[in-house]
Amino acid sequence: MSLIDPRAIIDPSAKLADDVVVGPWSIVGADVEIGEGTVIGPHVILKGPTRIGKHNRIYQFSSVGEDTPDLKYQGEATRLVIGDHNVIREGVTIHRGTVQDRSETTLGDHNLIMAYAHIGHDSVIGNHCILVNNTALAGHVWVDDWAILSGYTLVHQFCHIGAHSFSGMGTAIGKDVPAFVTVFGNPAEARSMNFEGMRRRGFSPEAIAALRRGYKTVYRQGLTVEQAMSELAESAAAFPEVAIFRDSIKASSRGITR
Repeated sequence: MSLIDPRAIIDPSAKLADDVVVGPWSIVGADVEIGEGTVIGPHVILKGPTRIGKHNRIYQFSSVGEDTPDLKYQGEATRLVIGDHNVIREGVTIHRGTVQDRSETTLGDHNLIMAYAHIGHDSVIGNHCILVNNTALAGHVWVDDWAILSGYTLVHQFCHIGAHSFSGMGTAIGKDVPAFVTVFGNPAEARSMNFEGMRRRGFSPEAIAALRRGYKTVYRQGLTVEQAMSELAESAAAFPEVAIFRDSIKASSRGITR
């Protein structure tokens, strides 16, 4: 029995692995590639150029690979690339890139994109990230590995969300969020670090304690960013986790959430 429902519409140029499942009333457009083990639910729209890897699950009413509404976009050939083992829930929208940036929107591996979330053009999502319901990323947003954005989080264009960071429900992010930092509010303010997430992922007590001290150095001692970076140098040399925290601050181009 065919794994593609007869009510689905598949463009002749689309390339689907033999075991890909496509539900009824879904549309797979031109220049779409789908890897083995991926399941496309009913009423899904896939537009190319889009590459979808292995063992993904895309739920109903999602629109994946559509043109960006960015007014600078003039129909140029841009891409969406999705890795492996992602879950994309109901009503998610993901747009392709623009030639003004990378020409590509990228979603890594093992991510959970929950219902009605939006990933804007040229955004880059790492691995093991969670975007909770109705989270919206503007264009050019970077989200590093293991970040969690709670429901109704809004992220302004060009912001960088650091690895293992966390946003509370309804947070509006307009500046970069350093690695491991927890932010809440509108506008977002740093409140603490994602210590519970670190414990769940097996971070050592010593590394967590070093990050706690590093957070206090940046956020509680009244130092400038430059002074805090100098203070963190010794700890960063001893703990790779602190180095990640420090480097995410040093790399910020928009300023960090404080």
